[in-house]
Amino acid sequence: MKTFQNWRTMFIGATLCILATLVAHSSQAPYGMYPDWAKDTSIYEVNVRQFSDEGTFDEVTEYLPRIKAMGIDIVWVMPIHAIGVENRKGSLGSYYSIIDYKSVNPEFGTEQDFQEFVDRAHELGMYVILDWVANHTAWDHHWTKTNPEFYEKNEAGEFIPPVEDWTDVISLDYTQPGLRAAMIDAMVYWVQEFGVDGYRCDVAEEVPTDFWNEARRALNEVAQVFMLAEGQLPEFHDEAFDMSYAWRQMGEMRKLVAGEITAKDLADYEAFERNEEYPVEAIRMKFLSNHDENSWHGTVEDDYGPAAGVLRAYTVASRGMPLIYNGEEAGLDEMLLFFEKDLIDWRPHPERETITRLLQWKKGNQALWNGVYGGDLVYFETGAEDQVWAFHREKNGDKILAILNLSPNAVTFSINDSALAGSYRDVLTDQLHTFDESEQFTLGAWAYLLLNAE
Repeated sequence: MKTFQNWRTMFIGATLCILATLVAHSSQAPYGMYPDWAKDTSIYEVNVRQFSDEGTFDEVTEYLPRIKAMGIDIVWVMPIHAIGVENRKGSLGSYYSIIDYKSVNPEFGTEQDFQEFVDRAHELGMYVILDWVANHTAWDHHWTKTNPEFYEKNEAGEFIPPVEDWTDVISLDYTQPGLRAAMIDAMVYWVQEFGVDGYRCDVAEEVPTDFWNEARRALNEVAQVFMLAEGQLPEFHDEAFDMSYAWRQMGEMRKLVAGEITAKDLADYEAFERNEEYPVEAIRMKFLSNHDENSWHGTVEDDYGPAAGVLRAYTVASRGMPLIYNGEEAGLDEMLLFFEKDLIDWRPHPERETITRLLQWKKGNQALWNGVYGGDLVYFETGAEDQVWAFHREKNGDKILAILNLSPNAVTFSINDSALAGSYRDVLTDQLHTFDESEQFTLGAWAYLLLNAE
């Protein structure tokens, strides 16, 4: 009997250990993977070529404290690698036509210059993610000679572009185990040798998700990296990626400005993504612009006009991580050329203060933090839902209100809700407001209130 009891005790103990291990792993995977430092930050995209006359890492390094001052800790750098010459577009070529994944484009500086950039970012408590182009290479990448099996080919056995118009690049074949190993080796190289903190993965939906999962596992063996997908497949968040592009929200915002949908439609879409497609742990990157939108679609003013302010407020106050494309803080009002030199006009502009107030607000208020760290959106009823979207968020004693007129007309409406009552400070003006449970509001066209609970 004693032997049986000992065996039973050992069995129960072993079972509890196994269960504890499974619970621990389930709490860490898939969503426990993103670094703790990603919980409260925003992200900034750097286009090194267009950043300054010299277009080098050194100038960006000097600017890092000003990025930090806006409340941003993650810096995404567009591809830094040497660019192919064969079938090059324009005189300088595309950053995304890569000839060597372990090289630095001499246009931007040296390996040492890049290392100093990363080191300075780390000194400031910032993090650097590299733009990674896994879908294709330049025509003159050395793999075309050493490993032609790495590439997709047509019936004639010729290399082919992944998209007809992408004539400067050729498509890679991820059925090849050797390609997968070589690509992961190159990704590990920048983390291991330079201390890079993660990657923004270009056209991620065109590369098999199981490759990204494999790459993430390999990178996690080296460091706890942060991974951003240029794509929006929910499955990306199962293992490989911490954050994905909120492309559809951007599309919904443009429909709103065009009068094709209402404020309620935008609010309903936000709820649909949160409740139906993406779990609370997934971080969605929200933006008004980025290098693609700026170069190929239009400026913020072109795309959003007088609605730009309230829509930027939405990207900060709602769930997700806001992106700022370099130059937005200077009121970037031109579409930068992609294959040629075309400088950002760095001028004093009120948008810098607005962005700074918004992103510092996000950083300092837990209700606005990313993923599992932030508070959920709870909507207020206004009776004017086709024009007004009002909501509050709370987390660990922090609380915010967002009241957004998402229409080109002034509107008067009321909110009757106990969650409204309290004292608040306007994020942009510092004006104090005290509300009862029932209040009437009037907002002008595209006007908004962002309020921080006192």
